[in-house]
Amino acid sequence: MKDVPRNPSRTAPVLLLSLSHGCVDLYQGAVAALVPFFVAERAYTYAAASGLVLAASLLSSVAQPLFGALTDRWPLPWLLPVSSLLGGVGIALSGLSGSYALTLALMAVSGLGVAAYHPESARVARLVSRGRHTSMGWFSFGGNLGFAAAPLLVAGVVAAGGLRLTPLLVLPALAGSVLCLMVLRAKAAPGTGAPGAGPLAGGDDRRSFVKLSLAVVCRSVTFVGISTFLSLYAQQRTGGGTTAGTAALFTLYLGGAAGTVLGGRLAGRWDRVTVVRWSYLLTVVAVAGLVFVPGPALYVCVALTSAGLYVPFSLQVTLGQDYLPSRVGTAGGVTLGLTVSVGGLAGPLIGAVADATSLRTALTPLIALPALAWLVCRTLPEPAGPRHLPATPHTGRTPTPAGEV
Repeated sequence: MKDVPRNPSRTAPVLLLSLSHGCVDLYQGAVAALVPFFVAERAYTYAAASGLVLAASLLSSVAQPLFGALTDRWPLPWLLPVSSLLGGVGIALSGLSGSYALTLALMAVSGLGVAAYHPESARVARLVSRGRHTSMGWFSFGGNLGFAAAPLLVAGVVAAGGLRLTPLLVLPALAGSVLCLMVLRAKAAPGTGAPGAGPLAGGDDRRSFVKLSLAVVCRSVTFVGISTFLSLYAQQRTGGGTTAGTAALFTLYLGGAAGTVLGGRLAGRWDRVTVVRWSYLLTVVAVAGLVFVPGPALYVCVALTSAGLYVPFSLQVTLGQDYLPSRVGTAGGVTLGLTVSVGGLAGPLIGAVADATSLRTALTPLIALPALAWLVCRTLPEPAGPRHLPATPHTGRTPTPAGEV
């Protein structure tokens, strides 16, 4: 990959941040992965179960732009290890209480941790990657791997001893905090002090950023709506048990990891906006297949849906930062954070429709959302991209941009 930094002192922070991203996003995937177990052990309805996703998403959706605005004004590197811990503690304690209200509160605590992590991590990732699309793709790839690992980890832990074993799920958060501290240490090391990208000439393009944000919301509702109920839906459509549901969820998340890397490669051949448009067009067909195709072929549609939704993932992050070069924290909070949180706001509505009719009926409207995202993206311009700062002679270091940690 031609635009991956060759200097190990610059590559190491990207890899460490990617791994820490995986540890944090594991807890977003864990919310959906825990839904079937809450339904089985506590007899939650679809609406009640989707309320757990709402609790994790609502606070995160509101808080993420606020954290983004804060990181645009003041670098807050300490948020990385603290937010990683907070995201894990909420999920780890969620299985210990029989109280629905307390479980909702713990899910919200986890969502707050996730909200605090993403804007600052996106800002730091842009700096250490020098704005390279492929490097940002690897950063996003780490989060996708965390999502993919969530159903396997949750199934392995909870299936062994029930919800009472959820405290074991705090271990990735501890590892993520350590990785974040290593990122900050590597950032402070000589030769890595300012691998950032400077501001773009021409200022912010707020109109394009708003359009992109609408596409992000459509993608988010589609992805979260599917991931919340996919495990239960796969069991119905294939006639299998919890293993069939876990396999479908794992396919969804793993396909997302592959799609993120593919998106970075495709953006090297065509511009980002073109790749994003075609991805959403593919997703329309894939989601329709997921909803209506029965039997084992369902898994093929799940994989295509995942790829279609995740190819634009990291590209939307860099597009948002290029549309708002003066507010990369806010841009990251919206394009990276809201991508996986705001969709939870629609969860209870989908759950209520499923309780009143069927899961297939409730999921059918999701087919239209990628089509809307495609229509919105048709009018987006391709920004010039970040202007890389030149290295100073003899030292090989770049000048420190404003807001550097």
